[in-house]
Order: sequence, then C-alpha cells, then structure tokens
Amino acid sequence: MAGTANNEAARLVPAEQASEPTSPVGEVSSRLTIPDEAQLRVLGEADENLRVVEDALSADVHVRGNEITLSGEPADVAFAERVFGELLSLAGTGNQIRPDAVRRTVGMLSAGHSESPADVLSMNIVSRRGRTIRPKTLNQKRYVDAIDANTVVFGIGPAGTGKTYLAMAKAVQALQAKQVNRIILTRPAVEAGERLGYLPGTLYEKIDPYLRPLYDALHDMIDPESIPRLTQAGAIEVAPLAYMRGRTLNDAFILLDEAQNTTPEQMKMFLTRLGFGSQIVVTGDITQIDLPGGQRSGLQVVRDILNGVEDVAFPQLTSEDVVRHKLVGDIVDAYDRWQATQPPAPQRQGRRV
Repeated sequence: MAGTANNEAARLVPAEQASEPTSPVGEVSSRLTIPDEAQLRVLGEADENLRVVEDALSADVHVRGNEITLSGEPADVAFAERVFGELLSLAGTGNQIRPDAVRRTVGMLSAGHSESPADVLSMNIVSRRGRTIRPKTLNQKRYVDAIDANTVVFGIGPAGTGKTYLAMAKAVQALQAKQVNRIILTRPAVEAGERLGYLPGTLYEKIDPYLRPLYDALHDMIDPESIPRLTQAGAIEVAPLAYMRGRTLNDAFILLDEAQNTTPEQMKMFLTRLGFGSQIVVTGDITQIDLPGGQRSGLQVVRDILNGVEDVAFPQLTSEDVVRHKLVGDIVDAYDRWQATQPPAPQRQGRRV
C-alpha cells in the first residue's frame, strides 16, 4: 500500500497470506480492516464511495462492519488493495473523500504513475470558509509543482482543466504568505479593438466583460468585501494586456490568462515586464484562438522560442484533467478527433491590428 499513513490506519492481510483460495480455483481473498474514525470517509455517505469502487474494480468487494473482504484474480485483488490503501491514506489526512476523488484515484493507479494519488489529492493551496482549493489530477499537481519551482510557467490545456483557477489560487497563496506584494491579473481584450468606443460606459466598464472571469475566481478565494480595498491599495490589479506595455513589475505574481489570443509581439512585450522578486504564469488553450486576420498566436510559438531556457516550464494539461462536468472532457476529445480529420486551413492575409 502506498503512503505511511496506511500502516497506522489499517491492517491489510496480503492476498497470498489470506485464507484458502476461493472457488473457482485460482482466486484469492484479502481482508482489510478500516479504523472506525476512517470508515465514513472511505465508504462515503450512504456508501456512495463504496458503490464507485465496486463499479470500478474487477475484484469482488464485500463489507461487513469495518472489515472489507476482497476476492478475485490475484492481480485484481492486489489492485483493489492499492486502491483502498490510497483511500485510507487520504482519509488519514482528514480530507473528506468524494466519489470523484475515488474515480480519480482508480484512474491514476490504472495509468501506472509512480506518484501516490493520496499525495496528489491531499495537496492544499488555499482555504476559505471551509472550502479548500487543491489539485484534482496528477497533471494539475505537476502544474502546481512547476509554479513552485519556476519563475515563468506556461499552463497549456483545454477548457475546464483548472489552468487559471489553480494559478489564481497560487497567486493568492503567495500574497497571503507575503512572498509577493501584489497580484497582477491580465487578459488580452481581443474582440474589443476599435469597437470599444461603441460600448457604453467608462473604459473600465467597457473592458469589464473580458476581465470578469478573473474577478469570479478571486471571489472564490478572497472575501469579496476585501477585494475593493485590496484593489484600491494596489495589492490586486486587474487590467487588459495593453496596460502592461512600458512597465517593470517587481515583487508581483503576474497571471496572463487567455494567452492564445496574444500575438508573438505581445507575448514578448508581456514576458519582458518581469521584474525582481516576481513570478509569471501564462495560461491558454491553443485550440481556441480568436485572433483576427489569420495572425499567429504568441502561445503557439513561445515553446519553440523558450525551449531550453532555464527557470521556464511548460506543464501540459489534457482532457483527462477536465474538472468540470465529465461531458466537457468528452466534448474536448470529440473536437480533437474531428479536427484531426480536417484539411489544413488556408493562410488568410489580413491587416495586423
């Protein structure tokens, strides 16, 4: 079993040391005792976690009191032991285990990764009013680890993979720990351009729809009543990308969202704003580029440009890391398959704006 907490939290009888092989010939059984304090976390309310485990495992699972009996082919029983071992480790951290965490645990173990699912799912970034923001997949943990280890990080992946949300959580964590003095959040307002003048209101009212997703994430992590105060004090700044030109940003956590809608020139301009004591996270989805006139995306070419540069990381997220409705991941995969069958789009000639 993975994790040191298992030795204290449960007693597992290995399959090869269990009682006589069960029928049919070749099957084995194994027993696992769950401590009373961990039983509800592992099995879930009304046994909702148990039902997920039973559906996901090939081994038979039988529960009587706080003892679980696993039976089946040796390999299936061994895998089931690992699953329950990880769930016991996760329960030992005090975290509530949801059915989604059970499914992700089984998925990570099935993929054969060396990392412990319990270590992935128990990493806490920011907590507020009893809600904790943490990675939910292995690639998300690697993304968060990359932010901890590098000055410039590019989080690239499809919609719903937590690119912006986790980066925002790391920014809030850094501000609360006084690792930085301010958070700077920016996005390119691609659709605005000359049409901004036709929208009603002040400039900030015109650009607000483009920046609203960043505010929404902030509201999940910081007391909404304190956001205006922090904004007025300069501890939080939310602005369109054009406002970054000519600045040097020191002691700041800087997040560029929707970076697929930057040109290579804009990406260079943004990255060279980096000052002392600052960190940059760039997020985007290269399958959702809205640049007009067939312009190249700065996010598409930056990996080739910065490949091999020290202290720069490119963690990749995929449809398997989607943490919205399960159907979102299926939609992303379907579009990828469809796109692979399409002929290359002709290069359009357009005026650069």
